[in-house]
Amino acid sequence: MPFQSAGEKNETLRCAGSRLSEGVTPPRDLGELFLGFLSIGARSFGGVLPWAYQAMVEERRWLTHADFTETIGLCQVLPGPNLGNASIVLGKRWFGLRGAIVAFLGLFALPYVWVLGLALLYADFASNPILHAAVTGVGAAGAGLFIATAVKLGRPLARRPAALAMIAACFLAVAIGRVSLLIVVPVAAAAGMLLSKGELL
Repeated sequence: MPFQSAGEKNETLRCAGSRLSEGVTPPRDLGELFLGFLSIGARSFGGVLPWAYQAMVEERRWLTHADFTETIGLCQVLPGPNLGNASIVLGKRWFGLRGAIVAFLGLFALPYVWVLGLALLYADFASNPILHAAVTGVGAAGAGLFIATAVKLGRPLARRPAALAMIAACFLAVAIGRVSLLIVVPVAAAAGMLLSKGELL
C-alpha cells in the first residue's frame, strides 16, 4: 500500500464520509441558505415543521431523514422555537456564525410580515363568521400536517420497542397526565441517553 501523507489521509476520510451521506447536498453558499429558509418561512401556515421536513429532506436534500430527526430532537429540548433553534444549528454547521444569522433571518423574515399584516386584518374583522371559520380550518389543517410529519419522523423507530415505549410514555404523561414539559423533557432526554448507551435506540 503506498504511503499517504496526513493531508491525503484526511481527504480519504472526507470522501468516505461523503459516500456515507450520498445524495445529501448542503447549501453551496449563504444566498442558497437564506432562500431555502425563506421558502420554509413563507409557506409555514399551520406549523413550520412539515414544511421544513419537505424542503430540507425531500426537495433540497440538505439533510438525511435521520439527521433531520436528530437535529429537531436536540432543538426540542432547548428553549425557544424548534425550527428557530434548528436554523441556527444548521446555519452554523454549514457556514459558521454568518450562516446561523442568515438562516435565522431567512426563516423569520416573511412570517414577521405575515403576522403583522394578518393581525391588522384580524383586529378589524374578528367578529366575521367567515373569518372565524377560516381560522378554525387552518388550525385543523395544521394539526393534520403536524401528525403526518410526526408519523414520517417516527416510522424508522417502529421496529425499536424501547423507542415506542418512550413515545407512549411521553404521550401519556403530557396528554393524559398533564405533566409539565419542564419535567417530561429532561427525564425523557436522560432516558434516551441511557437507552442509546445500551444500543436500544
